[in-house]
Amino acid sequence: MENKQAMFPVSIILFSLLHQLLVMRAIGPNSAVKDNSFECIEMERKALLKFKEGLNDPFHCLSSWVGSDCCKWVGVRCNKHTGNIVRLHLRGTDICSKATYKSATHTKWPLSGELNASLLDLKYLNYLDLSHNDFENVQVPSFLGSLGNLWYLNLSHSSFTGKVPSQLGNLSHLQYLSLSTPFSSSLWASDLSWLSGLTSLQYLDMSSVNLSRASSSWLQSISRVPFLSLLRLSNCRLSSLPQTLPFLNLTSLTILDLSFNSFDSLIPGWLSNISTLIELDLKSASLKGPITDVSWRNFCKLHILHLSSNPQVVGKVNGLVEALTMCTNSSIETLDLAFNQLTGNLPASLGYLKSLRTIWFEGNKLSGSIPPSIGNLSYLTFLDLSNNMMNGTIASNIGQLTELLTLNLDGNFWEGILTENHFHNVTHLSTFHVSSKMGSLAFNIPQNWAPSFNLVDLEILDCQLGPEFPAWLKTQSNLMIIVLKSTGISDIMPNWFWGFSPQITTMDLSYNQLKGSLPKSLHLGDFASVNLGFNALEGSIPVWSGVTYLSLSNNFLSGSIPSNIGQDMSQLEGFDLSGNFITGTIPSSMSLLNDLTFLDLSNNILSGKIPLYGEGHKLHLYTIDLSGNNLSGGIPAWMCTTSSLRIVQLSNNSLSGELSSMLPNCPYLYTIDLGDNAFFGSIPKSLGNNMTWINELRLQGNALTGNIPESLCQLSHLHVLDLAHNNLSGHIPPCLGNMTGFKAPSPYYVGKIHSHNQVTYSEHMDLYVKGRSMEYTSEMHVINLIDLSSNHLYGEIPHTLTELSYLVSLNLSWNQLTGSIPTNIGALHQLESLDLSNNHLSGSIPPNMASLTFLGHLNLSYNNLSGEIPTTNQFHTWTDPSIYAGNPHLCGTPLHTKCSEHVDESTTGNDDTYEDQDSSHNKLWLSLSIGLGYIVGFWAVCGSLVLKKSWRHAYFQFVDSMKDWILLVTITNWIRMKRKLNLGNN
Repeated sequence: MENKQAMFPVSIILFSLLHQLLVMRAIGPNSAVKDNSFECIEMERKALLKFKEGLNDPFHCLSSWVGSDCCKWVGVRCNKHTGNIVRLHLRGTDICSKATYKSATHTKWPLSGELNASLLDLKYLNYLDLSHNDFENVQVPSFLGSLGNLWYLNLSHSSFTGKVPSQLGNLSHLQYLSLSTPFSSSLWASDLSWLSGLTSLQYLDMSSVNLSRASSSWLQSISRVPFLSLLRLSNCRLSSLPQTLPFLNLTSLTILDLSFNSFDSLIPGWLSNISTLIELDLKSASLKGPITDVSWRNFCKLHILHLSSNPQVVGKVNGLVEALTMCTNSSIETLDLAFNQLTGNLPASLGYLKSLRTIWFEGNKLSGSIPPSIGNLSYLTFLDLSNNMMNGTIASNIGQLTELLTLNLDGNFWEGILTENHFHNVTHLSTFHVSSKMGSLAFNIPQNWAPSFNLVDLEILDCQLGPEFPAWLKTQSNLMIIVLKSTGISDIMPNWFWGFSPQITTMDLSYNQLKGSLPKSLHLGDFASVNLGFNALEGSIPVWSGVTYLSLSNNFLSGSIPSNIGQDMSQLEGFDLSGNFITGTIPSSMSLLNDLTFLDLSNNILSGKIPLYGEGHKLHLYTIDLSGNNLSGGIPAWMCTTSSLRIVQLSNNSLSGELSSMLPNCPYLYTIDLGDNAFFGSIPKSLGNNMTWINELRLQGNALTGNIPESLCQLSHLHVLDLAHNNLSGHIPPCLGNMTGFKAPSPYYVGKIHSHNQVTYSEHMDLYVKGRSMEYTSEMHVINLIDLSSNHLYGEIPHTLTELSYLVSLNLSWNQLTGSIPTNIGALHQLESLDLSNNHLSGSIPPNMASLTFLGHLNLSYNNLSGEIPTTNQFHTWTDPSIYAGNPHLCGTPLHTKCSEHVDESTTGNDDTYEDQDSSHNKLWLSLSIGLGYIVGFWAVCGSLVLKKSWRHAYFQFVDSMKDWILLVTITNWIRMKRKLNLGNN
């Protein structure tokens, strides 16, 4: 926030007045020093010297503590009548400001060591300030509770540790107590009941003191302090905020700060009863619920309200605004409601809050337009409505805000036209941001316009500012930040524009159609960020000193990279020349860019080898992207030994070599993309054993052989595995089903280097998904892919693959896989693309595939699948018969072969085979049965008749009698039939 100082004038004034009053009260009216009538008391002088002995004073800040008159020592004040020490002011910033210095983590202050109890000999001491020192790992001494005359005690920002001593509760005269620190400290308190003894306390600041152990009773303890005027408990790890209180004794409270805690509760209604509040700070306090649950109309004295960054606070903004306007003389100056879930339109009544200086509504869901009444806020200096859903035209009444310093309208849906009338009287404007997500906001400002303001920060995005380059910018001599991104400018870069360069810290003119060439040499402000990507600039690569981040991507730049770039652009941390026509080799001087974090030279015409770095060369490189060039040679060893390197993109080059010898041990890499090169050999087993942090592994389009090593299954973070278009053989390892990276959403901490600068690197990767090659960029974290296509893999598809519940794309096509489709494939509920084509799979299509409701692409062609195609759920949407082509035994929609016909005809084709086989088996068994029956029947009957005479005689007698009986029955039946026929004729 550019004008924070202008946001809090009242709180600063109140704090200063209260502080001065307390200090004056603490010192007393007769505490002047220069006219002392007496020298200090000898016992007290010795007490100070003993106190000094316990301190560490490396910068000799207390060097004046010599001689007999201690009242003249730095930080010491005495009563001019009695000579007693009444004030000890040892604030580190005051006694020795030159001694302070900053380390990598925090600011160091002069004094440290132990606090000696000799201070107890200062019987009349009423003011003690030891703030802004370094008493690290030293506890707040309990003997301070015996300094009974203390009115003022300040131990803030001094790194004390341990438990806050309850003996401080004995200081009944204490009016000011500060134990705060700007960061979370190891100072803590388990109970605040001792506060009830501080009956005179008016100022209490315990910010960042750990009160989590006192969270259940802290408010009740504070309510017993009768005259409390200021209470700051920011970042105290409080988790309990009672919704009701049996009694409320905070009627004198003017400033209440409970920010940066974790209450996870509603905004308590009892706040409405503290009508004396001038400042209320509840930002980032994990509050929730409707904002109108509090009766804001009772806060007629409120000057400052911070309620931002509570993303569960909901409700309509107009309810709060209109409640504040109920006060006849509303004094609200700062209204901070940013980063909540507030909805509705800004009401016209906003213009009635005429004392407003700061309106910060960023990051809500506000809609509608800016009310014209905004022009009534003549004191307004800061207006931020960014990142909402506001629409319509921007009111020209904004031009009446004569005191406005910052105007941020970025990230809304504005439309209409901005003219010079919108900026007519904003003579103090220094920061202006605007963008339209609809892209329908246009500037209609004459080229000869001379603005009355002089901007420092200008950001215009997704608006129609061009086609001409805005000539009125020439008058903005103070510009340090200029962003004109996607603004429709198709003009030649004017020469006068480069006159801003020495003061520029951020320049982003990307996504326009800027023409012309760039100045070969230029000096920008130190640590400048420049983005001129996605334009139509021509010429050679410039050498600009002072620049830290530089992107010239996707232009028409040509020639080679300057050989002296490492010497003349030594500050480079980010460098992007991708998408141009750059030729030649990568200069060796780039090895001098020790601070380089990302390098993107992709999609050019670079040749030669990747440069080498000397042994022991220290690099901070995080990302290197050299894809889409003509580079040759192998992978240099430094890519594995650089501990900072995480992303390596080398695809689409002519790199070669045996992969197993080039990547033996790269434990630091997150992304490896070596696709479409000429690497050969087997996949190194070390990829699984030593490279456990790999997220994306792309080796497709090489000449790799051998099996897929089971060690890859140990890559627990892997969510992209692309080994397609190689010569791999063997089985698919069943242990792939154990890879946890495909069983949960992928964390997004690799792909993009986040920076406060306009130049960043976004990871990109070409993957074959849904039947076509697609470039994934910002979506890399959501794509969980396995592509093993176009190899020589055989065997069955492991059923364990169905356990990869977050798998999005699976491609096993163009292999030699056999067996059936896993029956439980329906368990892959997140699957969007499945390609099993051109294998030797058989059996039916599992019915539970119909439960793959996200599946948008399916290819099962050219296998040996049979049976009916399922017809439920997703199968209704796949109407292209080519999905199932090359499977002659499949039937049903969308194929022309109906399943009923298929059974009649095809069974005679398909089933005839089985019937022929069955028939031959039946004939064989029939012949054997007849032969066996003949032999058994012959020897069992005829054999016994031949061997036994009596049986033979009996048998033939039986045959004769049967013959006579059969003849008799036949003649009898014949006669009867003849008689019936004769009767029928008559």
